[in-house]
Amino acid sequence: MDRDLISTIAHRDHPIATPITPGNLDRLLRRAALPERARILDLGCGEGEWSLRALELVPSATADGVDISPSALSAAEKSAATRGLSDRLSLHRVPATEFSASEPYDLVLCVGATHAFEGLAGTMETVAKFVRPGGLALVGEGFWERTPTSEMVAEIGEYPDLAGTVAAAESGGWLTVYAHVSTLAEWDEYEWSWTGTLARWAAANPGPDGEQALAVAREHREMWLNGYRGALGFVSLLLQRV
Repeated sequence: MDRDLISTIAHRDHPIATPITPGNLDRLLRRAALPERARILDLGCGEGEWSLRALELVPSATADGVDISPSALSAAEKSAATRGLSDRLSLHRVPATEFSASEPYDLVLCVGATHAFEGLAGTMETVAKFVRPGGLALVGEGFWERTPTSEMVAEIGEYPDLAGTVAAAESGGWLTVYAHVSTLAEWDEYEWSWTGTLARWAAANPGPDGEQALAVAREHREMWLNGYRGALGFVSLLLQRV
């Protein structure tokens, strides 16, 4: 079973796909204070929930969503149609590193997808090419709340602490104007949704695919509960191009 499809299934009950509540996501987007007819770009958009919520908050805005996952983009397309936003969201199945645009954007999103640009510094460098002068970026990135074990670094990756994460985001001419640090409750809601949704799907689909999905859910839950819970943090940074 394709791991991309497994991830899409796991996020069905939590389409924001990061440890943040809808209310806190909307608060970040409202703080961006987007102008009328704003242009939004979402690099690594997944199911498009961040862009869709921005479009709902600014009825005259338009957005481009970029991702390589066919199942996630299909889910984004269906969600946009259900919410009457299909005419304002354009989806592009292309690697984020290969996307190009003829006009700048008022807001560029890259949440949980900085790996596509080899880290946060590379992400901010790329985002700077798309955002208008004085425009904004909303970037979500992990950081270590406390010193991780070598095993966790091997499993999750190398991240700095929160201060180091902010410094990396600002290193290329950006200024942090607002941020949200995900709470443990937000993490728990995200992780229980991820593992639980996948486990429920596995129970409803007996056979090799269901067995694989359940194995992935259990492996993920074990790594979370006995590994990075309370150690791995997540911050959503709203930054302005100086």
